[in-house]
Amino acid sequence: MPETSKAFRFFELADRREYAFCQSINQVVKFRPIMRYFQLVSRLGDGWFWYALILAIAFLEHEIGAGLALLMTLTGLTCTLTYKLLKRWLIRERPFISFPSINCGTPPLDRYSFPSGHTLHAACFQTILFTTMPKLALATAPFTLSVAASRVVLGLHYPSDVVAGAFIGGLMGYLSATYFFSTSLSFFSG
Repeated sequence: MPETSKAFRFFELADRREYAFCQSINQVVKFRPIMRYFQLVSRLGDGWFWYALILAIAFLEHEIGAGLALLMTLTGLTCTLTYKLLKRWLIRERPFISFPSINCGTPPLDRYSFPSGHTLHAACFQTILFTTMPKLALATAPFTLSVAASRVVLGLHYPSDVVAGAFIGGLMGYLSATYFFSTSLSFFSG
């Protein structure tokens, strides 16, 4: 059987196991202020928060800003390509599609669920910041955690989508910061 069939069967079983947890977490959208908060976080997590932060770093950090901004931009593009390929290959439906009792708190950017692209990017950028600018990383950590939580709260992802996105993004951010940060700095300083 093709790999897609194996992935489909695996996700079907995982979906049933995660359904009750997703449904209970999703119930917080009944409280309008909480729903609005996670909708705002989700919208900013579409990229707007990170774009603004990357631009600010480029202009405000004289020694490392340009190199770090370039690194984050290129790594972010790699993250986008990675999660889009994984979603097309693995084809996991979103919780609100598979289980109508789960409310969709905001329209998704694409059809499939695994892995969470929002979480992947947030974990990637957060890891790069922890490696290069720890004080800024501490300031952005609550936003990153809120982005990850928003995916389940809004009925867009299963917890395993978020965990996988965090793992993949964290790994990509770590590898990028560890192996390419000094290269991007030397490019801009010399």
